[in-house]
This record gives sequence, structure tokens and C-alpha cells, in this order.
Amino acid sequence: MDYYDIWVDLVDSSRDLEFVENLEGFLGTLRDAGEIEGYVLARRKFGFSPPGFGEFHVRISAKDLAQLDRAFHHAATRALPIEPKHARVFEMVTNFKSALYRDFPDPVRER
Repeated sequence: MDYYDIWVDLVDSSRDLEFVENLEGFLGTLRDAGEIEGYVLARRKFGFSPPGFGEFHVRISAKDLAQLDRAFHHAATRALPIEPKHARVFEMVTNFKSALYRDFPDPVRER
């Protein structure tokens, strides 16, 4: 499994539940289309995190990079119906940071 990890802050933290709904609208569409396996949303607790990490952490899981690439391609089209869903999330966040991780050892690792 590959994981696309994202850390963000909200432009307006009072809209946190709206962010949850918008994220489900966007990533739920990708999940339901089979372009990601799923996602998890977490919120920083008690202010604990490394410096520079956002208050919110989104972990998107994909079977492999090909699946994740299909999700990126779908979002990059900026076509209906995905673009308004992506825009609703994008306009709410700031301080975006991301990383790509994988299960380890993964199935391709020779021992």
C-alpha cells in the first residue's frame, strides 16, 4: 500500500466540520470510483506535532502508484463533477505539506 500524506491548516478553523464534509465529497468520489482505496482524516491533539506540520493530517491510501496516478489525473482534468469538489477543499486550506510513504517491507522487497 502507498500512502499520500497531507498536512494542512484551515484558513478559518471555525469551518472545521464543513472541511470534513467537503473532504468526503472530494476524496469520497475518488474512493467510490476506485481511484484510491480510502483516506483517514485526523486532527492534531493538544498541539503536539513536529514544527511546521498542519493541524489536520489526511492519509490517502492507494494500492500502488498507478492507482494514485489515476486519482491525480482525474483531479487534474478540472472537469465536472470533480473540480467543484476539489475547489471546495482547496479554498479552505493553507500551509499545505505532503509526503509519499509505503508499507515496509513491501511485497517487492527481496530478502
